Amino acid sequence: MKLTKLTKKSHACVRLEKDDRTLVIDPGGFSEQDAALGADAILITHEHPDHFNEERLRAALDANPAAEIWTLRAVADQLAAAFPGRVHTVGHGDTFTAAGFDVQVHGELHAVIHPDLPRITNVGFLVDPGSTAVFHPGDALTVPEQPVETLLVPVVAPWSKVSEVIEYVREVKPQRAVDIHDALLTDLARPIYDTLIGNLGGAEHTRFASGDGTEI
Repeated sequence: MKLTKLTKKSHACVRLEKDDRTLVIDPGGFSEQDAALGADAILITHEHPDHFNEERLRAALDANPAAEIWTLRAVADQLAAAFPGRVHTVGHGDTFTAAGFDVQVHGELHAVIHPDLPRITNVGFLVDPGSTAVFHPGDALTVPEQPVETLLVPVVAPWSKVSEVIEYVREVKPQRAVDIHDALLTDLARPIYDTLIGNLGGAEHTRFASGDGTEI
């Protein structure tokens, strides 16, 4: 499986490729304009605009009549009428196959931003459980019930602090931790996060620039 980060401002969108099939997760407003184009399947963790961009999803579905989306109800309700049979609503505990990738759904709620703000729904996707398991948690620190080889780590957000991120990596115990959700980090601050997570997380720690990736 090939994993590629697709965010010109460095954020939450990744592309997974296997056997000439392509799965894209969270092509939101911080990702490239064409991040969802060419995808056979698209997964959306929640409705915030840095993860969900309706215009880009519609363009991807129009460009590929066979492409489909799996997401939670808050997003599915905005797309299902225009693309009948191609937008699938999923929730915690569900399993499905998308473009040849086996996927498990973990989690239910977005992390707490502030007690005065209502929590929206959020799901994480564990792709290909087993030896190449990749977990994208969206905007939450959900710990899957299954082993994770590659954890996509939301490094910085209005709802997190670095000590929580480090403890999250420790709790999941992946072989590899790959940064996502880092658009708010300046180049000056990145080495601080790299050092802290790399030294304290207990896993191989990697950060990719946009368009970079790895074979897993």
